[in-house]
Amino acid sequence: MGQYYKPHRNPQWNYGGDNFRLSRSKIDLFVECPRCFYLDNKLGVARPPGYPFNLNSAVDELLKREFDVHRAAETRHPLMETYGIEAVPFHHVQLDAWRDSLRRGVQYIHEPTGFTVRGGIDDVWKGRDGKLIVVDYKATSKKGEVTIDAPWQQSYKRQMEVYQWLFRKNGFDVSNTGYFVYANADADRKAFDGRLEFDIKLIPYVGDDSWIEETLLAIKKCLDDPRVPMAKKECDYCLYREAAGKVLLKQKQDQKKAAPPTTQNKASRPKRAPKNDTLF
Repeated sequence: MGQYYKPHRNPQWNYGGDNFRLSRSKIDLFVECPRCFYLDNKLGVARPPGYPFNLNSAVDELLKREFDVHRAAETRHPLMETYGIEAVPFHHVQLDAWRDSLRRGVQYIHEPTGFTVRGGIDDVWKGRDGKLIVVDYKATSKKGEVTIDAPWQQSYKRQMEVYQWLFRKNGFDVSNTGYFVYANADADRKAFDGRLEFDIKLIPYVGDDSWIEETLLAIKKCLDDPRVPMAKKECDYCLYREAAGKVLLKQKQDQKKAAPPTTQNKASRPKRAPKNDTLF
Protein backbone atom coordinates (compact mmCIF):
# COMPACT_ATOMS: atom_id res chain seq x y z
CA MET A 1 0.00 0.00 0.00
CA GLY A 2 3.05 2.26 0.08
CA GLN A 3 2.26 3.73 -3.32
CA TYR A 4 -1.11 4.97 -1.99
CA TYR A 5 0.16 6.57 1.21
CA LYS A 6 1.77 9.99 1.07
CA PRO A 7 2.74 10.86 4.67
CA HIS A 8 2.95 14.64 4.17
CA ARG A 9 0.01 16.45 2.62
CA ASN A 10 0.26 19.68 0.67
CA PRO A 11 -0.21 22.39 3.35
CA GLN A 12 -2.93 24.02 1.26
CA TRP A 13 -5.19 21.09 2.19
CA ASN A 14 -4.49 21.45 5.93
CA TYR A 15 -6.38 23.71 8.32
CA GLY A 16 -5.62 27.28 7.34
CA GLY A 17 -4.96 26.37 3.72
CA ASP A 18 -7.12 27.56 0.85
CA ASN A 19 -8.34 24.04 0.05
CA PHE A 20 -9.25 22.92 3.57
CA ARG A 21 -12.73 21.41 3.85
CA LEU A 22 -14.29 19.65 6.83
CA SER A 23 -15.68 16.43 5.45
CA ARG A 24 -18.11 14.10 7.13
CA SER A 25 -15.32 11.56 7.64
CA LYS A 26 -13.10 14.17 9.31
CA ILE A 27 -15.86 15.02 11.76
CA ASP A 28 -16.15 11.33 12.57
CA LEU A 29 -12.36 11.12 13.01
CA PHE A 30 -12.50 13.92 15.57
CA VAL A 31 -15.19 12.10 17.53
CA GLU A 32 -13.13 8.91 17.33
CA CYS A 33 -9.77 10.44 18.32
CA PRO A 34 -8.95 14.19 18.58
CA ARG A 35 -5.20 13.51 18.42
CA CYS A 36 -5.43 11.60 15.13
CA PHE A 37 -7.69 14.35 13.83
CA TYR A 38 -5.17 17.05 14.82
CA LEU A 39 -2.24 15.17 13.27
CA ASP A 40 -4.25 14.83 10.06
CA ASN A 41 -5.86 18.24 9.66
CA LYS A 42 -3.44 20.57 11.48
CA LEU A 43 -0.08 18.87 10.93
CA GLY A 44 -0.89 17.17 7.64
CA VAL A 45 -0.03 13.57 8.56
CA ALA A 46 -3.05 11.33 8.04
CA ARG A 47 -3.54 7.77 9.17
CA PRO A 48 -2.45 5.19 6.58
CA PRO A 49 -5.42 4.36 4.36
CA GLY A 50 -7.16 1.02 4.47
CA TYR A 51 -7.39 -1.26 1.48
CA PRO A 52 -10.02 -0.18 -1.06
CA PHE A 53 -13.22 -2.20 -0.83
CA ASN A 54 -13.83 -2.58 -4.55
CA LEU A 55 -16.65 -5.10 -4.06
CA ASN A 56 -18.50 -2.66 -1.81
CA SER A 57 -17.97 0.10 -4.36
CA ALA A 58 -19.41 -2.13 -7.08
CA VAL A 59 -22.51 -2.80 -4.97
CA ASP A 60 -22.92 0.94 -4.36
CA GLU A 61 -22.66 1.69 -8.07
CA LEU A 62 -25.18 -0.98 -9.06
CA LEU A 63 -27.66 0.15 -6.41
CA LYS A 64 -27.35 3.75 -7.63
CA ARG A 65 -28.07 2.68 -11.19
CA GLU A 66 -31.05 0.62 -10.08
CA PHE A 67 -32.61 3.45 -8.10
CA ASP A 68 -31.81 5.93 -10.87
CA VAL A 69 -34.07 3.97 -13.22
CA HIS A 70 -36.98 4.60 -10.86
CA ARG A 71 -35.82 8.18 -10.34
CA ALA A 72 -36.14 8.89 -14.03
CA ALA A 73 -39.57 7.22 -14.14
CA GLU A 74 -40.67 8.80 -10.82
CA THR A 75 -41.75 5.38 -9.56
CA ARG A 76 -41.29 3.49 -6.32
CA HIS A 77 -38.53 0.92 -6.14
CA PRO A 78 -39.77 -2.61 -5.28
CA LEU A 79 -37.82 -2.39 -2.02
CA MET A 80 -39.91 0.61 -1.03
CA GLU A 81 -43.07 -1.30 -1.81
CA THR A 82 -41.89 -4.34 0.17
CA TYR A 83 -41.25 -2.20 3.26
CA GLY A 84 -44.31 0.01 2.78
CA ILE A 85 -42.38 3.24 2.25
CA GLU A 86 -44.37 5.94 0.51
CA ALA A 87 -41.52 7.61 -1.36
CA VAL A 88 -39.73 7.85 -4.71
CA PRO A 89 -36.06 8.51 -5.47
CA PHE A 90 -35.54 12.29 -5.38
CA HIS A 91 -34.60 13.98 -8.63
CA HIS A 92 -32.46 17.12 -8.35
CA VAL A 93 -30.06 18.89 -10.69
CA GLN A 94 -27.36 18.76 -7.99
CA LEU A 95 -27.61 15.01 -7.37
CA ASP A 96 -24.37 14.11 -9.16
CA ALA A 97 -22.52 16.82 -7.23
CA TRP A 98 -24.03 15.62 -3.94
CA ARG A 99 -22.73 12.13 -4.67
CA ASP A 100 -19.20 13.36 -5.43
CA SER A 101 -17.56 12.89 -2.04
CA LEU A 102 -14.03 13.69 -3.26
CA ARG A 103 -14.62 17.02 -4.97
CA ARG A 104 -17.92 18.39 -3.74
CA GLY A 105 -20.76 16.57 -1.96
CA VAL A 106 -23.51 18.40 -0.10
CA GLN A 107 -21.85 21.58 1.23
CA TYR A 108 -22.60 24.21 3.82
CA ILE A 109 -20.51 27.10 5.17
CA HIS A 110 -20.81 27.11 8.96
CA GLU A 111 -20.53 30.78 9.92
CA PRO A 112 -19.46 30.42 13.61
CA THR A 113 -16.36 28.45 12.58
CA GLY A 114 -15.90 29.40 8.93
CA PHE A 115 -15.74 25.71 8.02
CA THR A 116 -17.01 24.47 4.69
CA VAL A 117 -18.66 21.25 5.84
CA ARG A 118 -19.39 18.63 3.21
CA GLY A 119 -20.35 15.01 2.68
CA GLY A 120 -20.99 12.77 -0.32
CA ILE A 121 -24.30 10.93 -0.13
CA ASP A 122 -25.35 7.66 -1.73
CA ASP A 123 -28.99 8.53 -2.31
CA VAL A 124 -31.92 10.65 -1.22
CA TRP A 125 -35.62 9.90 -1.55
CA LYS A 126 -38.68 12.13 -1.31
CA GLY A 127 -41.60 11.03 0.82
CA ARG A 128 -45.24 11.59 0.07
CA ASP A 129 -45.19 14.31 2.77
CA GLY A 130 -42.53 16.21 0.78
CA LYS A 131 -39.71 15.53 3.22
CA LEU A 132 -36.36 14.27 1.99
CA ILE A 133 -35.16 10.88 3.22
CA VAL A 134 -31.39 10.36 3.44
CA VAL A 135 -30.30 6.90 2.28
CA ASP A 136 -26.94 5.17 2.63
CA TYR A 137 -25.84 1.93 0.97
CA LYS A 138 -23.85 -0.70 2.87
CA ALA A 139 -22.52 -4.09 1.83
CA THR A 140 -21.27 -7.04 3.86
CA SER A 141 -21.21 -10.82 4.03
CA LYS A 142 -22.17 -12.32 7.34
CA LYS A 143 -24.27 -15.07 8.79
CA GLY A 144 -27.30 -14.12 10.78
CA GLU A 145 -29.31 -10.93 10.86
CA VAL A 146 -27.77 -7.72 9.55
CA THR A 147 -28.13 -4.82 12.00
CA ILE A 148 -26.55 -1.44 12.77
CA ASP A 149 -26.29 -2.14 16.50
CA ALA A 150 -22.58 -3.01 16.81
CA PRO A 151 -20.43 -0.41 18.65
CA TRP A 152 -18.28 0.18 15.56
CA GLN A 153 -21.43 1.02 13.59
CA GLN A 154 -21.92 4.21 15.60
CA SER A 155 -19.96 5.88 12.81
CA TYR A 156 -22.71 4.82 10.37
CA LYS A 157 -25.27 6.61 12.49
CA ARG A 158 -23.16 9.77 12.79
CA GLN A 159 -22.69 9.63 9.02
CA MET A 160 -26.45 9.61 8.49
CA GLU A 161 -26.94 12.48 10.94
CA VAL A 162 -24.30 14.68 9.27
CA TYR A 163 -26.03 14.17 5.91
CA GLN A 164 -29.40 15.06 7.43
CA TRP A 165 -27.88 18.18 9.01
CA LEU A 166 -26.30 19.26 5.72
CA PHE A 167 -29.57 18.99 3.83
CA ARG A 168 -31.39 20.93 6.52
CA LYS A 169 -28.77 23.67 6.39
CA ASN A 170 -29.32 23.85 2.63
CA GLY A 171 -32.98 24.65 3.20
CA PHE A 172 -34.57 21.22 2.68
CA ASP A 173 -37.27 19.71 4.85
CA VAL A 174 -35.69 16.45 6.02
CA SER A 175 -37.25 13.45 7.69
CA ASN A 176 -35.65 12.35 10.97
CA THR A 177 -35.84 8.79 9.67
CA GLY A 178 -33.21 7.73 7.18
CA TYR A 179 -32.57 4.28 5.72
CA PHE A 180 -29.62 1.97 5.27
CA VAL A 181 -29.93 -0.22 2.20
CA TYR A 182 -27.87 -3.17 3.43
CA ALA A 183 -26.70 -5.80 0.93
CA ASN A 184 -25.60 -9.05 2.55
CA ALA A 185 -23.78 -11.55 0.31
CA ASP A 186 -24.98 -15.12 0.77
CA ALA A 187 -21.99 -17.33 1.65
CA ASP A 188 -24.09 -20.45 2.37
CA ARG A 189 -24.60 -21.51 -1.24
CA LYS A 190 -23.26 -24.91 -2.29
CA ALA A 191 -21.15 -23.46 -5.08
CA PHE A 192 -19.83 -20.09 -6.14
CA ASP A 193 -20.47 -20.53 -9.90
CA GLY A 194 -18.92 -17.14 -10.58
CA ARG A 195 -21.69 -15.14 -8.96
CA LEU A 196 -22.73 -13.69 -5.61
CA GLU A 197 -26.32 -13.44 -4.45
CA PHE A 198 -27.28 -10.70 -2.03
CA ASP A 199 -30.10 -10.34 0.44
CA ILE A 200 -31.15 -6.70 0.48
CA LYS A 201 -32.49 -5.35 3.75
CA LEU A 202 -33.82 -1.89 4.50
CA ILE A 203 -32.92 -0.69 8.00
CA PRO A 204 -34.57 2.49 9.30
CA TYR A 205 -32.69 4.83 11.60
CA VAL A 206 -34.06 7.86 13.43
CA GLY A 207 -31.27 10.43 13.43
CA ASP A 208 -30.50 13.17 15.93
CA ASP A 209 -28.13 15.86 14.65
CA SER A 210 -28.15 17.94 17.86
CA TRP A 211 -24.53 16.96 18.62
CA ILE A 212 -23.10 18.44 15.42
CA GLU A 213 -23.14 22.14 16.33
CA GLU A 214 -21.18 21.73 19.56
CA THR A 215 -18.82 19.28 17.85
CA LEU A 216 -17.97 21.83 15.14
CA LEU A 217 -17.17 24.40 17.82
CA ALA A 218 -14.99 21.86 19.62
CA ILE A 219 -13.17 21.09 16.35
CA LYS A 220 -12.51 24.80 15.81
CA LYS A 221 -11.10 25.10 19.33
CA CYS A 222 -8.94 22.02 18.80
CA LEU A 223 -7.47 23.26 15.52
CA ASP A 224 -6.73 26.74 16.90
CA ASP A 225 -4.86 25.31 19.89
CA PRO A 226 -1.07 24.96 19.40
CA ARG A 227 -1.06 22.01 21.81
CA VAL A 228 -1.56 18.49 20.49
CA PRO A 229 -4.69 17.03 22.16
CA MET A 230 -4.71 13.95 24.31
CA ALA A 231 -5.20 10.62 22.60
CA LYS A 232 -8.23 8.49 23.30
CA LYS A 233 -7.42 5.34 25.22
CA GLU A 234 -9.38 3.27 22.70
CA CYS A 235 -7.40 4.54 19.69
CA ASP A 236 -5.27 1.71 18.29
CA TYR A 237 -3.31 4.13 16.13
CA CYS A 238 -2.23 6.24 19.10
CA LEU A 239 -1.42 3.13 21.13
CA TYR A 240 0.79 1.92 18.31
CA ARG A 241 2.56 5.28 17.91
CA GLU A 242 3.23 5.47 21.65
CA ALA A 243 4.47 1.88 21.93
CA ALA A 244 6.65 2.14 18.83
CA GLY A 245 8.05 5.50 19.95
CA LYS A 246 9.07 4.10 23.34
CA VAL A 247 10.86 1.04 22.01
CA LEU A 248 12.63 3.04 19.28
CA LEU A 249 13.78 5.62 21.82
CA LYS A 250 15.07 2.87 24.13
CA GLN A 251 16.80 1.18 21.22
CA LYS A 252 18.57 4.42 20.35
CA GLN A 253 19.61 5.01 23.97
CA ASP A 254 20.93 1.44 24.30
CA GLN A 255 22.94 1.79 21.11
CA LYS A 256 24.41 5.04 22.36
CA LYS A 257 25.46 3.44 25.65
CA ALA A 258 27.00 0.45 23.87
CA ALA A 259 28.98 2.53 21.39
CA PRO A 260 32.75 2.66 22.11
CA PRO A 261 34.04 6.04 23.31
CA THR A 262 35.58 8.16 20.61
CA THR A 263 39.10 9.51 21.00
CA GLN A 264 40.51 12.49 19.25
CA ASN A 265 44.08 12.89 18.15
CA LYS A 266 45.61 15.74 20.09
CA ALA A 267 47.00 17.18 16.90
CA SER A 268 43.51 17.33 15.41
CA ARG A 269 41.96 19.14 18.35
CA PRO A 270 41.24 22.81 17.78
CA LYS A 271 43.50 25.12 19.77
CA ARG A 272 41.85 27.17 22.46
CA ALA A 273 42.49 30.86 22.36
CA PRO A 274 44.29 32.25 25.41
CA LYS A 275 41.95 33.91 27.86
CA ASN A 276 43.43 37.33 27.27
CA ASP A 277 43.49 37.09 23.48
CA THR A 278 41.17 39.32 21.49
CA LEU A 279 39.20 37.35 18.91
CA PHE A 280 37.95 40.33 16.89
